[in-house]
Amino acid sequence: MRTADLFEGRGESAATEPHGESAARLRSIFISDVHLGTQGCQAKALLSFLKSNPSDHLYLVGDIIDGWQLRRRWYWPQEHNDVVQKILRRVRKGCRVIFVPGNHDEFVRHFVDHHFGGVEVVTEAIHTTADGKRLWVVHGDLYDGVIQYAKWLAYLGDTLYEFTLRLNRHLNSLRARLGLPYWSLSQYLKHRVKGAVNFISSFESAVAAEARKRGLDGVVCGHIHRAEMRVINGTLYCNDGDWVESLTALVEHQDGRLEIVHWPDERVLAQDAKSAVLPGKTATAEP
Repeated sequence: MRTADLFEGRGESAATEPHGESAARLRSIFISDVHLGTQGCQAKALLSFLKSNPSDHLYLVGDIIDGWQLRRRWYWPQEHNDVVQKILRRVRKGCRVIFVPGNHDEFVRHFVDHHFGGVEVVTEAIHTTADGKRLWVVHGDLYDGVIQYAKWLAYLGDTLYEFTLRLNRHLNSLRARLGLPYWSLSQYLKHRVKGAVNFISSFESAVAAEARKRGLDGVVCGHIHRAEMRVINGTLYCNDGDWVESLTALVEHQDGRLEIVHWPDERVLAQDAKSAVLPGKTATAEP
């Protein structure tokens, strides 16, 4: 299926149409690093999140489609197509959808200032919250020295990351058989390696400093797959995380309050369900 077909609404699965969205409507949702086109993408969880959380604005903050991986090997199951179609249906229902491309979907940067199925493609955006905070919305790869000055190293790191995710799937298959919960090898390595921790800290400081330089109250970004919301030298730094492992989004409530949402992982829920009732015991609901 061609990329254009995805944005024009062809190939939609009727099975993914929700039966109604009863959740309180959010003002804005920010998601990034979905990596559609890879086996690591948790498309079912994202689809569940989008169905359960209607919003006035939806920001796609880069690396929604993984062009790097798709160039190596085409992988596009129905669940990934369902996510695209769900986003397009939000546009038709009146949600404003803004796409800020990242490095993995940098091919979309050739279409900045165009609309695809009502989705606005921009290099960056300024979002004003209900309580007046002005936030710079950007993927963040331009503040990653590896991406800018040693792209070959970024490609190598991407390949190693995909290998880690594949290894992680086999490891957790074994853990599930042993009755153990889901565990992320890549996140463990990322937080244990001092260089990675230092890189994350430098990245966060750099994008916050740029937002401050522009006279803005804060920044919303992605890129490093680490959800975070904190104040750095007086500037609000928000990272909406990813939909490969952490399954997180940044949301704005109708009063302007911002919150990091950790969506339930279907892999964890399935494991919890297996261990909820032990032999000889009966599960009881909490009051």
